[in-house]
Amino acid sequence: MKMTDIAIIGAGAAGLSAALSARDTNINITIIEREDSLGGILNQCIHNGFGLHHFKEELTGPEYAERLIKDLNEEGIDIIKESTVIDIKKQDQFVITTSSEQHGYEHITAKAVIIASGCYERTRGALQIPGERPKGIMTAGSAQRYLNMDGYLVGKRVFILGSGDIGLIMARRMTLEGAKVLGVAELMPYSNGLTRNIVQCLDDFDIPLYLSHTVTMIHGKDRLESIVISKVDEKFQPISGTEKTFEVDTLLLSVGLIPDIDQFSILDVDKDGRTKSARVDQHLMSNIPGLFFCGNALHVHDLVDWVSDEGAKAGRFAKDYVLGKYPKSMDHKDLVVGQNVRYVVPQKIDMSARDESIDLMFRVTKKMLKGKLIARQGDHIIAQKIANYLAPAEMEHLTIKPNDWISNEPITLEVEEIS
Repeated sequence: MKMTDIAIIGAGAAGLSAALSARDTNINITIIEREDSLGGILNQCIHNGFGLHHFKEELTGPEYAERLIKDLNEEGIDIIKESTVIDIKKQDQFVITTSSEQHGYEHITAKAVIIASGCYERTRGALQIPGERPKGIMTAGSAQRYLNMDGYLVGKRVFILGSGDIGLIMARRMTLEGAKVLGVAELMPYSNGLTRNIVQCLDDFDIPLYLSHTVTMIHGKDRLESIVISKVDEKFQPISGTEKTFEVDTLLLSVGLIPDIDQFSILDVDKDGRTKSARVDQHLMSNIPGLFFCGNALHVHDLVDWVSDEGAKAGRFAKDYVLGKYPKSMDHKDLVVGQNVRYVVPQKIDMSARDESIDLMFRVTKKMLKGKLIARQGDHIIAQKIANYLAPAEMEHLTIKPNDWISNEPITLEVEEIS
């Protein structure tokens, strides 16, 4: 049985950043990665646009990953590749069971665990799209991996359902490789991707975006032959008479990402119904002491830079936990979600740690040209700032500093739209 102080599950941007932040001469760190290489989803994202915040320059996904891996290798942190976590239990310490082709079943004990396992894409089965079940329907991320890592173009006439960032980026990528992208349909009345991706991936290539539309029928026997999209009403029900038919051989789905934490459900982690992941405090620790979550395993981010920053926090807090600094108490109070806020992380506050700054990360419920981000205790505003061009697809931040607190009351986060 292997023993370590901190076990990090996942070696994408979050896991690598957590390891770099947790490094200490008095602490042993072990990274467990199911793939044969480090970097996670970054390895298949060959477009640029990464690192502007974290590294202060524009990088491709593989370049961004290489920066983290290079620093990691210099630290001599223990890395286990091609090994899948199949079970995790909490006794006096955590006991992690892994499975690999080379070593079979192995057990690792750890004082603290950081879950940085990323997220997965919703599939056709989750959407229940009516029609036949031909080949040619897949998630946008799968198509990205096939094209960018395996060199395989999955189709020539393509339609994309959902305007998530991976779908938008694949619209451009498929076009550059010679495919014809006939359009992108989005169920919501606004795009779920970054504004820059709408402009650079759709507008620049004259690819139409059908807002308030969804796929209502699929035709094809062995291979996809055509799809039908329809406009939807305010209750997201198809409107008769609005059907449009497209002859395509490929339908890519970019309809949402879900934190990949199902294998850890045996730990009975308290979950947030909005993020579909753990409820954590400002130290990114769940209701189970020593179990931390970060990156897309905690909530789906719009920028990998925020993933790295959050992973670094998790690593720092896990190190402090191993060194006996956390939790200061179990006196937690829920952070209240107010008007125009879809969700916020953290969801609860360790009230005994008010000597630290707290970075609130959240998404709004609708597009706004201008809004005021407000944190309050009772009737007292303790932190606020003005933000322009708010959108559900883009993460917002508000920091509460130690001298902002006025009492031990719960905090409410809200956004006021400014006309």
